[in-house]
Amino acid sequence: MTALEEVTSGEQLRRVFGCFPSGVTALCALVDGVPVGMAASSFTSVSVAPPLVSVCIQNSSSTWPKLRHRARLGLSVLAESQDQACLRLSAKEGDRFAGVRWEASADASVFVHDASAWLDCSLHAEVPAGDHTIALLEIHALWAAPDTPPLIFHGSRFRRLAAL
Repeated sequence: MTALEEVTSGEQLRRVFGCFPSGVTALCALVDGVPVGMAASSFTSVSVAPPLVSVCIQNSSSTWPKLRHRARLGLSVLAESQDQACLRLSAKEGDRFAGVRWEASADASVFVHDASAWLDCSLHAEVPAGDHTIALLEIHALWAAPDTPPLIFHGSRFRRLAAL
C-alpha cells in the first residue's frame, strides 16, 4: 500500500477530489426578469421522501445570494454536448447566458435546453460546511431524457461516458 499523506493544502485536496467523476448541473432562476445562474458539479441525490437533492456552493459565490431567496430554482443536469454552456455558466464576468438556450417556468425557474434532466426545486435548508454551504433543494416537478448522456467532470476536465 502506498503511504497516505497528511492533508496540507487545498491544491492537494482538489487533486484527490478530481479522482472522483461528477455530473455538472446548472442552478438558475429569473431575478427581476433576467436569468441568473451558476454551474455546480457537487450535486447529488439525497432523499426520495421528501424528494431532496443537494448542491454544494462556495461561500464566496456572488450568485447564490441572488438565487437563494427565489421561490423556485431550476436545476438542469447538463448533457455531454453542453461543455461550452457549463463554461459560460461558471464565468466570473459577462453574460453567463450568451449562447445558452433556456426557458423559464411560470414560477421563474430557468432550465437549460437540451439538458439530460430538469428539476424544479425550492430551497429546503442550508447547512454550513467549511468554505461551502450545502443547499438542500426540495423537488416539486421534474423531467428526464434518460437517453441523453450527461456531461462528466473528472480530473479538472470534461469527459464523456463510454458504454461497457
